[in-house]
Amino acid sequence: LKPLGIAVLGAIPRDETLVLPERHLGLVQASEHADLAARLERFAEVAARHLDLDAILAMAAPLGGHGTALGAPLKPPGQRIALASDEAFSFVYAHVLDGWRRTGAEIVPFSPLRNEAPPHDCDVCWLPGGYPELHAGTLAAARGFLDGLSKFAQGYPVHGECGGYMVLGEAIEDAQGVRHAMAGLLSHA
Repeated sequence: LKPLGIAVLGAIPRDETLVLPERHLGLVQASEHADLAARLERFAEVAARHLDLDAILAMAAPLGGHGTALGAPLKPPGQRIALASDEAFSFVYAHVLDGWRRTGAEIVPFSPLRNEAPPHDCDVCWLPGGYPELHAGTLAAARGFLDGLSKFAQGYPVHGECGGYMVLGEAIEDAQGVRHAMAGLLSHA
C-alpha cells in the first residue's frame, strides 16, 4: 500500500477471542452479551497493541455537530411518537431520537412482545428494525399489538424500517421455515 500513498496504520491479527457470535441476519447485538465489558476491553487491548492509535487519531477528521457534516437532524414524523421498543425492535439510532427530542417531540415506547399496542394518544407509530423473525411466534400471537396497530393505522401514519417493515406485511418466515401471520397492513410476505 505504501507505493500507492496509503498509510498502513496497523493490522489486527486473526484471534479467536475477537470473534463475535452471529445469527442468520447479522451479529448478536451488544445488549445480548453478558460479557460485553470484557469483550470491549479485549478489543481495546488488541487495538492498542497492533494499531498506531496516535496516527489514526491524527488523521481523523471530526464529523462536527448536527447540521454540519452529519446533515440536519431528521425531522420528527410527529409530536408524540409511539416507538416499538423491545428485543424484537431495537435498531434505532440514538442521534435520531435525540434530534427528535431536541425539536420537542416526545418518544413514547411500547412493547409489541409484551402485547402492547401503539398508545392511542400518539400521532405516529415507528417500528424500527431489529429481529422480529426471532420472535415471530410471539408477535403473531400478540393480538392486542396487531389489532391495536391496525386500528392505529386507520387514522395515523405507521412507519416500519427493516424488521419493522417486515411486521407490517402479511407474514414473516422464521429460521425454521415456519410462516407467522403479521399485521397485514402491506401486501408483502
